[in-house]
Amino acid sequence: MQELSEARYLAKSVAGLKPSGIRKFFDIAATMKDVISLGIGEPDFTTPESILEAGIRSLRAGETHYTSNSGKLELRQAVAENLMRLYGVSYDPVEEIVATVGVSEALYLVMTALLDPGDEVIIPTPCFVSYQAEVILAGGIPVEIPSRMEDDFQLDPERVRAAITPRTKVIFVGYPCNPTGAVATRETLKQVAEIAIEHDLLIVSDEIYGRLVYNFEHVCVPAMGEEIKNRTVLLGGLSKAYAMTGWRIGYACGPAEIIKGMVRIHQYTIMSAPTIAQDAGLEALLNGEKHVQDMVAEYDRRRKLIVGGLNKLGLTTFEPRGAFYAFPKISASGMDDETFAEKLLREERVAVVPGNAFGKGGEGFVRCCYATAYEKIEEALHRMEMFMNRHG
Repeated sequence: MQELSEARYLAKSVAGLKPSGIRKFFDIAATMKDVISLGIGEPDFTTPESILEAGIRSLRAGETHYTSNSGKLELRQAVAENLMRLYGVSYDPVEEIVATVGVSEALYLVMTALLDPGDEVIIPTPCFVSYQAEVILAGGIPVEIPSRMEDDFQLDPERVRAAITPRTKVIFVGYPCNPTGAVATRETLKQVAEIAIEHDLLIVSDEIYGRLVYNFEHVCVPAMGEEIKNRTVLLGGLSKAYAMTGWRIGYACGPAEIIKGMVRIHQYTIMSAPTIAQDAGLEALLNGEKHVQDMVAEYDRRRKLIVGGLNKLGLTTFEPRGAFYAFPKISASGMDDETFAEKLLREERVAVVPGNAFGKGGEGFVRCCYATAYEKIEEALHRMEMFMNRHG
């Protein structure tokens, strides 16, 4: 039987996409024994018991049918109340919020809803691997601007301004940042907001890690004022803060007309987010605050261990202020980030992600996720010490 040609049958936008650099190393590690994974950005905690029970109750009550395309109103109300309590930003749960299958779907929806072919999206890098891909799949053009460790990986407003062209439509903001752990300052975001207003641009703000900050303020972009709220789409979800990655529940909030367009795509592709996940998510938002605080305290303990350990090894590491990632510079090893990650996995059974997976701004770094047990991080650092003694 003749093999199908990818170049002939796949859409160019799909054929040209690079496989995720995160999954590549995860798949290799899955074939090996005794691997300590600092690769996948997933909490090692199980979903808290009360949230699990809410999902079980939902099943037993027969909640196995579709919901409204936008999601259960009770869930959207809880999202609105949560955002008001935390940041003082107000959304109408009926018209300005949609429940999605994780933030990943929310990202797909917003890019598909906003972009026409050739529209440009300014994306600071290093950044999460999906940002550029979703822009490309929507027909847009990602325009990367680097952030630097010397500047605490802050988004540089002047670089944003310099990247604007007549085709620019969106400025993408992703803080707290995966992979660097950087948290944008209020002053930085204020300047970016002013640029968006001046040039009549939209902002998409991915704030999935907004609850995971350490002695630092997370600034919710749409909470900075009505004018910026009216041109911002906020993406959020429950995966990280509530250890609910497998439940796949997220949300998008924004101006009613944009949300309406996103729901239109959502109803033709997904229909509605999983019903039992919505019920579990409702419990998380209503009664899960103590669990969030407990997990943040443990992440903070691990954060201090891994940052201190990496710096001692000569792998200069910016102190992350949010999320659960350390992003060491690996120049002391004499290797590029791809070689470093592959050798470390093969020789010491420690999985990290090369920084180039997160855009050009990540080259020369690796991402180490500390959402794993304290003892495993200690052992990973010990193995990395042996590795650096050989190669440093």
